[in-house]
Amino acid sequence: GLLSCSPNLRSRLMRWAHLQNKTAARSWQLFNMSYDSYGGACRRTYCGRGRQCVLMAETGRAECVCQEKCRPSFVPVCGSDGRFYENHCEVYRTACLERRRIYVVHSKDCFFKGDACTMSEYNRLKSMLLDMQPKVLSSGEQSQQRDMEEKRALVDTMYKYLDVDQDGRLVSDELEKVGIKLDSLLECTMQDLLRYDDYNNDGHLSLHEFYTAFQVVQLSLAEDQRVSVSTVTVGLSAVLSCAIQGTLRPPIIWKRNGIILNFLDLEDINDFGDDGSLYITKVTTIHMGNYSCHAYGYEDLYQTHVLQVNVPPVILVYPETQAQEPGVSASLHCHADGIPNPKLLWLKNGMDLQPRSSKQLSLIANGSELFIGSVRYEDTGAYTCIAKNEVGVDEDISSLFVEDSAKKTLANILWREEGLSVGNMFYVFSDEGITVLQPSECEIRRHMKRTERIVATYEEMCPKGEGVSPQHCVWSSAVNVRDKYIYVTQPLQSRLLVVDTQAQKVVQAVATDPFPVKLLYDKSHDQVWVLTWGDMDRTHPTLQVIPQASVGEVHHAIRTTFQRVDDFFIPPTNLIITHVRFAFVFLKNEPAVHKIDLETFHRVKTISLKNYSCIPASMAYTHLSGFYFIQCQSKSHLQGPPQLLIDSVTDTVIGLNLNITGQPYVSPDGRYVVTPDPESSKLIVQTVSFQGELALNQEVDNPIVVSDLVFQPSFTESNQHVVVATSGSGTDLLFSDLSSGRTEVLRSLKEPLAPHAWPWGGPNRVVVSSGLFGQYLVTPSAESLFVLNGKQSTPHCEVSDIKRGNTIVWVGEV
Repeated sequence: GLLSCSPNLRSRLMRWAHLQNKTAARSWQLFNMSYDSYGGACRRTYCGRGRQCVLMAETGRAECVCQEKCRPSFVPVCGSDGRFYENHCEVYRTACLERRRIYVVHSKDCFFKGDACTMSEYNRLKSMLLDMQPKVLSSGEQSQQRDMEEKRALVDTMYKYLDVDQDGRLVSDELEKVGIKLDSLLECTMQDLLRYDDYNNDGHLSLHEFYTAFQVVQLSLAEDQRVSVSTVTVGLSAVLSCAIQGTLRPPIIWKRNGIILNFLDLEDINDFGDDGSLYITKVTTIHMGNYSCHAYGYEDLYQTHVLQVNVPPVILVYPETQAQEPGVSASLHCHADGIPNPKLLWLKNGMDLQPRSSKQLSLIANGSELFIGSVRYEDTGAYTCIAKNEVGVDEDISSLFVEDSAKKTLANILWREEGLSVGNMFYVFSDEGITVLQPSECEIRRHMKRTERIVATYEEMCPKGEGVSPQHCVWSSAVNVRDKYIYVTQPLQSRLLVVDTQAQKVVQAVATDPFPVKLLYDKSHDQVWVLTWGDMDRTHPTLQVIPQASVGEVHHAIRTTFQRVDDFFIPPTNLIITHVRFAFVFLKNEPAVHKIDLETFHRVKTISLKNYSCIPASMAYTHLSGFYFIQCQSKSHLQGPPQLLIDSVTDTVIGLNLNITGQPYVSPDGRYVVTPDPESSKLIVQTVSFQGELALNQEVDNPIVVSDLVFQPSFTESNQHVVVATSGSGTDLLFSDLSSGRTEVLRSLKEPLAPHAWPWGGPNRVVVSSGLFGQYLVTPSAESLFVLNGKQSTPHCEVSDIKRGNTIVWVGEV
């Protein structure tokens, strides 16, 4: 509405507005037509206030330019440059054109320059009128909301007093006749209430306009809008609008996990809009979760937005090709990740499979496995697995060839000789050297003795050190680099070895700082990160990086700038999350984690844990809602402090993870968080929903003190997991199905290495699974190795004479 003002000013403003509105309406129509013609390019580009998206004719790309015209509306405002503007849009459009910051000033002085009753004088008048009203007795506990309720009661009383005929309209005569004695030095009169605050210029003040004059805030939120659920597909933008309405609504404040977002410099949440909306420019799975909005100063009235992020399916089949002889069984596996959970279906040579009507075919685990009981020649074909959910579809082909072994076709040769001899092996690093183990047959395919020579330098793989007798290998950590190489540390040799998995030979020794003890492979950037201690007392730890780890002939380590490094953490990748941007470094005795850019190795920021007196011991991460879980160091042998939660959207500690203590482990799909509680002999299982809610799921009885823990895909339910955990002090091993809660304990797997015999940190009894589709696991005892059948939760075999084989890597085809 137009402000009530002097007749000359009012008529001038209205004439100007009428001309502007006619021109603007036509421009807006043309703008909308051209916008539609841009198609999706501009719809995916958010340009901010005062700017619009145009499709550049020369490049065909969407670019942001200053808005040509604003939508016609007359809501006059003052700019910080002292000029009068027709509406908010004109302020930001001018700011864009003039390339300077202009913001809205909530003052009416620019409308009434030169008048005797200035804004400050008018405010004095209103203060005097409020002071004349009888005060309500205060309850003692004050808040902005309570103060506003008291002010509203005062203004209600005043309005009733001034409205002599009680018709709900304050007119000039009523204001003139009212018997209120004002300060004789005041330049304003009661009629100035009409002049300043009759917004619709109808010659009287309504109660609503009276509230506005005395800045009485009235807020409301419809009951059915208190919780709003939004679903957006990953990669698109999202706009969350706050439904709190009202007169003189203060600025809208947005929170996530209790952290205010408005004043943070976030790259993905970067504009709160004229109407207080929250903009997320490129949604990822970390953005799912709850967001709340409230008006500044009025926290009791808030709206909750639940953001679910949908992800199209990503599929993987195994094997890509297999050759079988008639009469044997064959399995084709299909795994798909997506949000919501994808449904799986199979085709054979492009035609629907009907396993229900066939004794020959059966689908297991919701279609995750296609099992053929006894293959025949006619089962040869291309089997397509299709995964579908609400936002997409993906497919892949697994080929089966059924033929007599005498007919050595190319497929048969490739599958039998390459697939079985090179891939699908465990590499076990022990005192004696390197053992390559084929698990299903419990067959040692290759043994590289400690005296075997390194190809590049002709040194021995495990040279005899001074005073070390008899000669044996000492390993501490190993990683698989894209199934091409294995990198393994030799802490006493101040180096790591590179094993070529095709040649099954050690091809290079890479020099490092003294005592390299821990490796992690960053698949996103093809880097191997190396933590070195300097000596056994960890007095000079450093962090080094080997770039381009899977390519090139010669590899070398680059020293980063970080000193006093205690440990580091790199979030894992999976089918959906294929790129990781940041790592985290812990420094000795420092209550903080340092966020590191994986491309530049530079520190991005430091997240302090000082308020919780937490020196980090380990981290875990789920990409669903972006929670980091931090285990804090225990100051004594008593129960350690509870885990902390960090929100990766804001890089802020949001509090304790319930009262859970211990090292957290997160399933590969991010849906389960399992923490072995060292005190209660339980596995605490938490789930992360597709709405980003972290909830306590179950507590599983755990009769062992956990040394290591891995997740294995369930063989009966798709998108479910079995937890396998080893004991660091006894001979037992635990299988726990997270979907059913069923737990089995394997006993008598022989004694593990004594903790003092494994001084390199990490578990003294590891357990390693055979990838996404493998059913076998391996765990060492002090002097042998056990292969476990995960599908049946039973021991498969024992391989003897492998001492201190606590460094193990799986090399698979997938």
